[in-house]
Amino acid sequence: MERGARYGFWRMFVSKNLRSWHKSRWLLAAMLTVVAVLALDRWLPPPLDRSRQTSMLVLDGRDRLLRGFAVAEGVWRLPARPEEVEPLYLRMLLAYEDRRFAEHPGLDPLAIARALGQWLWHGRVVSGASTLTMQTARLLEPHPRNLAGKIGEMLRALQLERRYDKNEILAFYLTLAPYGGNLEGVRAASLAWFGKEPSRLTAAEAALLVVLPQAPSRLRPDRFPERARAARDKVLLRMGQLGVLTDQQIAEARQEPLPARRRHLPFLAPHLAGRLRAAQPDATLHRTFIDRDWQQTLETLARQQQTALEPNSSVALLVVANRTRQVLAYVGGSDFFDSRRAGQVDMVRAIRSPGSTLKPLVYGFGFDDLLIHPETLIEDVPTRFGSYSPTNFHNTYAGQLTVREALQQSLNIPAVAVLEQVGPARVAARLREIGLPPHWSAAHPQPGLPLVLGGVGMTLEELVTLYAGFANGGWIAPLRFESADPERPGQSLLTETACWYLTEILRTAPTPGDVPTPTSVARPRPIAYKTGTSYGFRDAWALGFDADYTVGVWVGRPDGSPSPGRYGRNTAAPLLFRVFDLLPDSAARPAAPPPGVLQVGRDQLPERLRYFRTRPSTETVNAPPLRIMFPVGGSTVELPGRDGALAELPLSAKGGVKPLRWLVNGQPLGEVSWRREAFWPPDGEGLARITVLDQVGQTASVEVWISRSP
Repeated sequence: MERGARYGFWRMFVSKNLRSWHKSRWLLAAMLTVVAVLALDRWLPPPLDRSRQTSMLVLDGRDRLLRGFAVAEGVWRLPARPEEVEPLYLRMLLAYEDRRFAEHPGLDPLAIARALGQWLWHGRVVSGASTLTMQTARLLEPHPRNLAGKIGEMLRALQLERRYDKNEILAFYLTLAPYGGNLEGVRAASLAWFGKEPSRLTAAEAALLVVLPQAPSRLRPDRFPERARAARDKVLLRMGQLGVLTDQQIAEARQEPLPARRRHLPFLAPHLAGRLRAAQPDATLHRTFIDRDWQQTLETLARQQQTALEPNSSVALLVVANRTRQVLAYVGGSDFFDSRRAGQVDMVRAIRSPGSTLKPLVYGFGFDDLLIHPETLIEDVPTRFGSYSPTNFHNTYAGQLTVREALQQSLNIPAVAVLEQVGPARVAARLREIGLPPHWSAAHPQPGLPLVLGGVGMTLEELVTLYAGFANGGWIAPLRFESADPERPGQSLLTETACWYLTEILRTAPTPGDVPTPTSVARPRPIAYKTGTSYGFRDAWALGFDADYTVGVWVGRPDGSPSPGRYGRNTAAPLLFRVFDLLPDSAARPAAPPPGVLQVGRDQLPERLRYFRTRPSTETVNAPPLRIMFPVGGSTVELPGRDGALAELPLSAKGGVKPLRWLVNGQPLGEVSWRREAFWPPDGEGLARITVLDQVGQTASVEVWISRSP
């Protein structure tokens, strides 16, 4: 009995543990399966490369497309998100392709059961069971349409649903769906077939874009219009059955014509777009400050202007907002695809002779040096400056006139006379310091007096930067082409006083013959402008600014050949005024005169400003080198303080040709000095850059640290 009891006990024990082992085995198998699935999901994530390899897009200031670039295989694949698409299109897409998209986990069991039942009943495939998630998986990872491919597609769909939300999955589909030819994504399709963004689709347009991905080659409306119409109308009727559209909406949509041809995608500001792409080839998006409407208008204006020019002439335009230095319009050439005009050469960045457009800068230095005043009398007579004998544009001379009149008439000899005393090397050095280095030819590597008459190379971009600085009181800052460009504080080139004089002189200059004068129009727009013509009629320039905008115009032949009879005043200036007519009116009034402006007649001027005396050219070959003796560069200077202010720092120079001019941190320190010593009152502790310039353009600079003595 005892033996039987022991046997029964062990049998019960073994049986019970066997049942537990069987349960544990299934549990262990389930756990291993889950671990394997999670490991595979981690090791084999969804391939998102195709969704990330999208066309590089260049957008305007309101995120409207200016130009796109096809991806490597020549496909237009523009990214799109659900919030950027017409809601009616999304409702129609989900209703037609996947009504339970919001509920299912990637697979739709009801659709699978229906498709399987129809296949068993009819012996052939009647309807599919692919969800939008499954279609997205196939677009992300193209594969053969067989059983293995379908199973992989279903697994990928489950994987996508686990990793991404519905909006992200829908964004993948909207970016990758095929729409015929090399078009992928609903945005590329909407732009190519309808010439509009997908946020403004009609019911008929939305229906066509819903059905096109099912057979993009067979349903292309430009090649198979009857098939495309039948497929579109089928979608519209189905929308009526599902209650998405009313009968009236369907009737109206069916009357809407199909697109008869594929349109070109937007192609605006191509030179700027190419420039941004070359600077950042791996970027997929550039947000510029361009206003697309202005850009399109100015490109049309440039093409119209070129019809009046020689066959190989071109036009370049640049529009900048003065306060922010944002580039609002950029026309690098009047016809990008015209090889006769070297259309793909960006003439905004081309180095050309600036003609007389640097004269205001030279006069500005003269104002700051107190060499001249707008009412100072100056001689326009044949003059020899050493071995250099300039002549005026028309080979005539005005005799004695004011500096104001000399600049307004763009006379050469007065400008050269002022530059001779300002110093061409100094002008060139200051331009280099502010980031606008002049470009010299190999034959004339050193700055000379011809600088002011175009004997140097500059670009339209550099000249617009300079004139925007005139409009901003002498502060020069780099132009900003896209939102990623930081707004830099800039550097001082001229004082506000000098810029005010220049603005008033250029604003009151006579307008070209075919441009209405400010007094003859109801709402005059005062524009300060200057024209220029390079030697041999190779370049015609017009630069102008008002309180809000600076505009630059270049007209000429990109190959550098001459255009006789074409010069700044009769070719570029009229176009400049037309551009300003297209810009919004400025609400700002002309700036009030800053402190230091002398608004007096010539008789009330100080004696030395009443008359400018031209002198022989200074020989610079044997000029003693200019050096700063004190303070010593790199040193720390301790200054005593009193009542919160620091004592003045003595400055001392040696060599050079007097008079000298001292600058601290780019700001002029008083007037020109015939002594080699000066004093500077620091406004606080910190690093200071001290510069001295002499009469022939030599410069010397040191950096010192100013601190308060204990």
